[in-house]
Amino acid sequence: MSISSHKIYGPKGIGACYVRRRPRVRLDPLITGGGQERGLRSGTLAPPLVAGFGEACRIAKQEMEYDTKRIKYLSDRLLNGLLAMEHTTQNGDANSFYPGCVNVSFAYVEGESLLMALKDIALSSGSACTSASLEPSYVLRALGNSDESAHSSIRFGIGRFTTEEEIDYVLKAVQERVTFLRELSPLWELVQEGIDLDTIQWSQH
Repeated sequence: MSISSHKIYGPKGIGACYVRRRPRVRLDPLITGGGQERGLRSGTLAPPLVAGFGEACRIAKQEMEYDTKRIKYLSDRLLNGLLAMEHTTQNGDANSFYPGCVNVSFAYVEGESLLMALKDIALSSGSACTSASLEPSYVLRALGNSDESAHSSIRFGIGRFTTEEEIDYVLKAVQERVTFLRELSPLWELVQEGIDLDTIQWSQH
């Protein structure tokens, strides 16, 4: 199991790798050279980063119970607001997921379009837009999502410093932008007229 320091509010540039003893796992070195880290990751260690990572771990353990309850509360607040919108679905197992990562699909809205419309909010799209790929997220597809659902997904991150005011701001902004973008979609117009898009036989000209 690998752990990145910055994911638990520690300094960037350091992490940890937990390797079980039994049954033994043999790993090949990532970086060869001086033989540090039992030969698995050579290179001079950075004491400030090590100390910072250790302190982040201590704080995470100390605040874990409080953080877990608070993030769960904020996650429920966000999800309830998002899922109150029509044609909106949560991706993944609704009963077993990390509350700090909420992934939702907004039907008839492209995820990238919604991201650009919400440029004042730090969000991620479910598709691999950062790799210049138009393919939908392979993770969401593995979960059983259709390509259309994966393309319309947005990931919301909730952390230790997220506030209720920020959740409410995001909900208001998302509802406004989704409504606006859907009004621009000819598919949404058909849905509003009661037409089942799955029954349409599309043809190319």
